[in-house]
Amino acid sequence: MRWFLPLLLFMQLWTQTAFAHNTPIALLTLSERQVGVFDADWTYSSSTIVNPPAPTFPAHCTFDYPRLNCGETGLVGTLTMEQLGERYSAAVVQIHWQDGRTDAYTLTGANPTITLTPTGKLPLDQVAAAYIPLGFEHILLGVDHLLFVLGLMWLVSSTAMLVKTITAFTIAHSLTLAAVTLGWIGVPEQPVNAAIALSIAIVAVEVLKHQRGERCLSADIPWAIAFGFGLLHGFGFAGALTKIGLPQENVPSALLFFNVGVELGQLAFVLVMLALVWSHKVLQAQLPAWSRPATIYGMGAIGSFWFLSRLHLILIGA
Repeated sequence: MRWFLPLLLFMQLWTQTAFAHNTPIALLTLSERQVGVFDADWTYSSSTIVNPPAPTFPAHCTFDYPRLNCGETGLVGTLTMEQLGERYSAAVVQIHWQDGRTDAYTLTGANPTITLTPTGKLPLDQVAAAYIPLGFEHILLGVDHLLFVLGLMWLVSSTAMLVKTITAFTIAHSLTLAAVTLGWIGVPEQPVNAAIALSIAIVAVEVLKHQRGERCLSADIPWAIAFGFGLLHGFGFAGALTKIGLPQENVPSALLFFNVGVELGQLAFVLVMLALVWSHKVLQAQLPAWSRPATIYGMGAIGSFWFLSRLHLILIGA
């Protein structure tokens, strides 16, 4: 009777595009031309939104776009970015200093203020406040990742196996997320996104076999399947984190808190699905027999559509 849950979910999924977890991010680049004087430049991750957030620099700075002048005091103090969470999920501020150092800071609607220091290092609470919400938002907007998790839940038959399977998926994508973010390995983003979509279609086939009572390896050892594909999904998380940017002096903590946000979002999704299963059983709701395979086919169709769409972009070089 778990097919009741995705039936409701799929009604919304069809309205999603092949790029299920793209969120608009504004990038403000500040390049120091002489001591305390910077050239500012805005760029955007979405061509449909061009109005930048409104930055408020430290009181001793004067900002007349594209020139920022902080004088001999330099760019230190409180920086606030207004209107975040309205048009943009986040704003990234990159500062290129005359000495060749580059600092990157991420501001969000939940954490629109940072304290700039001469060393570029942020307080730990500010890093947590910025990157936990970003990770949480990314997984909840990443419909492809959630569909895969939903498929894993279909394959397990006990609470203990569910915990083991989700844990394996978490460990796997945490490994590749860290490896890519720290620069140990690198993979092209478009093939990864296409492969993630294909993983959804593959799991849908396995779920259909399992529902029919056929023997399938995925139902016997779902934790192993979760770990293998989890490595792949970690590359997708890393691509999003790379676009957001990391403060160079806080890379380990930013990576940790982003991953914490991802895990919290994933846990929230699993708990909501389990709550819906429980309520469905309590209410003893009855749906037509055809709805069970229909939702599985729907999941496979969505994954296949996204795979073909993303593959098409690779082939045309978009």
